[in-house]
Amino acid sequence: MNTLMIYGAAGYTGAMAAEHAASAGLDLVLAGREQSRPSLEALADRLGVGVRTFLSDNPDAVANGLDGISVLLNAAGPFANTAEPLMSAAIRAGVHYLDFSAELDTYREAVALDARARAAEVMLLPGSGGSVAILGSLAGHALARVRHARKISIALHVAGAMSRGSATSASQNIVTETLYLVDGELVTRSPDELRDFDFGSGPQSCFPVTLPDLVTIHHATGVPDIDTFVHVTAGAFPTGDVKDLPAGPGFEEREANRYHAAAEVTDADGTVRRSVLDTVNGYTFTAMAAAEAARRVLAGEVRPGFQTPAGLFGNGFAETIADTRIIDL
Repeated sequence: MNTLMIYGAAGYTGAMAAEHAASAGLDLVLAGREQSRPSLEALADRLGVGVRTFLSDNPDAVANGLDGISVLLNAAGPFANTAEPLMSAAIRAGVHYLDFSAELDTYREAVALDARARAAEVMLLPGSGGSVAILGSLAGHALARVRHARKISIALHVAGAMSRGSATSASQNIVTETLYLVDGELVTRSPDELRDFDFGSGPQSCFPVTLPDLVTIHHATGVPDIDTFVHVTAGAFPTGDVKDLPAGPGFEEREANRYHAAAEVTDADGTVRRSVLDTVNGYTFTAMAAAEAARRVLAGEVRPGFQTPAGLFGNGFAETIADTRIIDL
């Protein structure tokens, strides 16, 4: 078996990931719910690949759907609904699992399933694209500049409009507290504790937010104190009914809105090092990175259990995707 399945390929980012995977020559199957079949079949016809449909919360249907599959890329958000059942099914089927979730609970679930996955020699790689891959690479790069990192503060600059799927996931995100990591434990903090980060063009006010990188960066590096922030360009958060939003930003809008990230690392001796990352629009990056991660996993870059993109592929992973670069300040 050397076949990739993209579940949720009828969605905005899933379809882009499918196009990149097909362009890379991967043996590909598109999948989703029965309601998505017309869109799936149209995309599959264009890419020359097969289609399967099943519900993610039906264990028997998922087991049948995963027959002959070696790697599953879950692109079906909200991941609060799909990640745990598909991870569990992948473990039972001996299939490596990837997604690009930005929801903290996905990673808590992956940690909880780690022992089962290791016993089954299955890898769980949530965050194979998206902010987790971006911030994980930046954090790992910045941490390498100090000897004994005690704390890392990291911020993501989000630009351009959100997709309908991202807006839906954000509206259904069950983590309502603002959290940060202190001595390896998640602790509640005030959402009003703003601070500035320089993404390369002067200080920008950022607000604290609960990102999954609180789990993934700690898992990959062991740094005990981590806080995460976001700066959102005006107009990025949608207004009105989510169902009325377009599927996602078009090519020209993505091209006009690059993403940036900033990391500040504090060493045990008080030394502070800062690095920034500049990359393509987040949706472009996510689709490309998820397809590239799947290609590398299919090629044998696998480690059983819960993994992170930077931990598995190295701190330079983000810089292999499109026009991405990290600069030390």
